[in-house]
Amino acid sequence: MHIDWAALGQVFGVSLVVTVGLVGLFTVGIVGTSRKPAADGDATATTVPGTGSRVGALAAYGLCAAAVAYGIYLIVAA
Repeated sequence: MHIDWAALGQVFGVSLVVTVGLVGLFTVGIVGTSRKPAADGDATATTVPGTGSRVGALAAYGLCAAAVAYGIYLIVAA
């Protein structure tokens, strides 16, 4: 039995980078849609995220969904 260690290392490296990137992108989406404390210092008041952060969050979620759909395509098409 022969193991191609170089190919195994490449698969490991690419999967690590893609996983960290996808989790980071999803985190950007969560942060963009989360409520933030009010600026006046009131601990109970929260503000709704602005339009720009919501659009950025939706774009991040869309890219995550596209990456998952592409992964499923690669698995099914083979």
